[in-house]
Amino acid sequence: MKISDLFDTNKRNRKLQALAALGAIIVAVLLIEVITLLQYRYIHHTMEDELDYQNESELTLKAVLVKSMLNSHEQMVRNYFWPVQRQIGRTEPLYQVLHRVVQTNNEVMSSFVAFVPKDGKLFEPSAVRIGDSIITMQVASEHHDYTKREFYRQVLEQGESFWSDPYLDAEASGKHVTTYAVPLQDEHGQTVAAFGIDLSTKGIIDTLNTRHNNPSTFFLLLTEDGQLISQPDTNQTEKRDVATVVRLINDSTCVRKLSSSRHTRIITFKDKENGLGYAYYAFMQGKPHWQLVMVCYDDEVFSKLKDMRRNMLLLMLGAFLLLGFILYRAHQYVKRLNDSKLNKERTDSELRIAQGIQSEMLPDSPITRPEVDISGTQVTALEVGGDLYDYFVRDEKLYFCIGDVSGKGVPSSLVMAVVHSLFRSVSQHESNPAQIIRSINENACEGNKTNMFVTLFVGVLDLPTGRLRYCNAGHDAPLVINNEVKELPVIANLPVGVISGFKYTQHQETLPNGTTLFMYTDGLTEAADMTHKLFGMDRIVSTAQQCLKQNQTSPEQLMSAMHVAVNGFVGDATQSDDLTMLALYYHLPEETVVLHDTITLPNDVHKVPELNQFIQSVGDRLNLEAQVTSQLMLAVEEAVVNVINYAYPIGTKGDVNITAHCTDKDIKVIISDEGKAFDPTTTNKADTTLTAEERPIGGLGILLVQQLMDSINYERSNDKNVLTLKKNYQSNDNRKD
Repeated sequence: MKISDLFDTNKRNRKLQALAALGAIIVAVLLIEVITLLQYRYIHHTMEDELDYQNESELTLKAVLVKSMLNSHEQMVRNYFWPVQRQIGRTEPLYQVLHRVVQTNNEVMSSFVAFVPKDGKLFEPSAVRIGDSIITMQVASEHHDYTKREFYRQVLEQGESFWSDPYLDAEASGKHVTTYAVPLQDEHGQTVAAFGIDLSTKGIIDTLNTRHNNPSTFFLLLTEDGQLISQPDTNQTEKRDVATVVRLINDSTCVRKLSSSRHTRIITFKDKENGLGYAYYAFMQGKPHWQLVMVCYDDEVFSKLKDMRRNMLLLMLGAFLLLGFILYRAHQYVKRLNDSKLNKERTDSELRIAQGIQSEMLPDSPITRPEVDISGTQVTALEVGGDLYDYFVRDEKLYFCIGDVSGKGVPSSLVMAVVHSLFRSVSQHESNPAQIIRSINENACEGNKTNMFVTLFVGVLDLPTGRLRYCNAGHDAPLVINNEVKELPVIANLPVGVISGFKYTQHQETLPNGTTLFMYTDGLTEAADMTHKLFGMDRIVSTAQQCLKQNQTSPEQLMSAMHVAVNGFVGDATQSDDLTMLALYYHLPEETVVLHDTITLPNDVHKVPELNQFIQSVGDRLNLEAQVTSQLMLAVEEAVVNVINYAYPIGTKGDVNITAHCTDKDIKVIISDEGKAFDPTTTNKADTTLTAEERPIGGLGILLVQQLMDSINYERSNDKNVLTLKKNYQSNDNRKD
């Protein structure tokens, strides 16, 4: 064979090898494309099912939010139903109640009472919000005949509450509103008027079109017969898309499918750029029976999936073009390293965010009450911790807690967040510390497969009296610092999250004036130095005694001294546990008593005029404005009538003591009785079917008292119900010239 022939053969072989390699690359690329296409279709189908679930969930959430908003306004109308019905026939008091209805909620544009015409005379007293003002007037006229309006006909004919479809209120507020009205009956059970409100739809529209999963997603609200009620701002979507969606929903021939739950209908359509869009819609349950529509777009919903497919294909093509398995492996190795680094950075970033969120959960604003000074501090061992403390004031009581979750790190922080949230939620309507911990324990035990538990101390301090009720769930006993330093007597009980149904024991002590209560977690007692020696309880007591000797027992001074002591003891040793401290200082401010008077009435409603004379006398002696005296009289009357009707069984005689204790700043009306225990501040909503004599304080009654007074406070002391109503009258606006 000639050399030239050998060269040509090698050249042909190289060409064949190159062609084979190229063919292999092409085949590999085609296989990769087929695989990625199959993956794309599978994932796309899976995401479609997930999309239906997510969108239906968001649609349901928006419906719940809208319904909740409407229910809250329905409740407001029910709350004012009794005052309105009681003032029928009394024009000026009726205007005052209607004015208060509009004043209570900025979304209410007007409130009205449309009476059944007598002798053909129309009468519709109203309170209308015009700009920043609320004007009361009689709006019925030949140009405004309310008897022809839908709400009036529905309420009068059917005797039921009614929500109207939204409309433009051109006659009054000039805004889009929806009307809610209920029938009013006279003493004979005859419907005599319709009482209602005009509610601005702006809040509904804002609720629908905020916080979407995707930026281009928007919501529409339609009437039951398909008329458009609300749509998002035109900057979010084109009007043509809105018109298209509304037309398709009203088109009975349009193809639509049902979601897996069969509660939501789905329509697929082409948008203005010939892209796919999805309209999810369903009817709201109950009244009003409006339609809620959610619109999203295929390009945005599946954009990440398309980007993922494209990037995957490019990555694989690039790997084959390198024609080197080793380089490819090296590339993958480097990629894994980068992914690992990004994951670590992301984890660190998420921990920092979690630390910030956890810090924000702690109370950051001081309690602005003269009776108490409270402060807390927390130092976590890791980025996030499992300690918690919280405090707030409700109904003249200071609610506070401190706790320690077993373990450290992210799991403990999650449990801490749940317990903190439960404390806030339960203590908003419960004043018994044992019941608060019991509720938290039941929730903590449910599904607690990790067997994590929480030591917790919960206290409720009555600010006017210094009575401290508390419950301890396995936590360290607080220190009481007054003339001496001693531990608060407690029963340990079991920690929260150990056994469901455990009955926690409540304790009670009265804090003398000038007492400091110091609470802490075991991160203080178990702080260890380099030799693993613990800080211990003796050093805590010794530090507190030193502060007492130096008269430095304020919360800030006490916790600062503890930090200095523990840091000096630990030295350079690593912190092994979260360290949390909470301290409060109780002291009653001096006050100048300008009036103290008492009246005792039997449990007889016919004695109420004497009560009113007593309150009028107090107002006159304090030189109060007539309106302030009237508000005080109404609040006290609501409370006392409730005591007369509720505290003592029918046929039982008893006394109700009413004491007016007035300082140079405020009035305290203290109502006490020896009847059965009853806390009016925790009662259910008012039952408007009852008469004035039958209705207990609570619901509507407690709502009126809360609006008229600055604070109310209930205590059960020495087998007596003690209800204190407080009103500040220091302002010159409340005093006569």
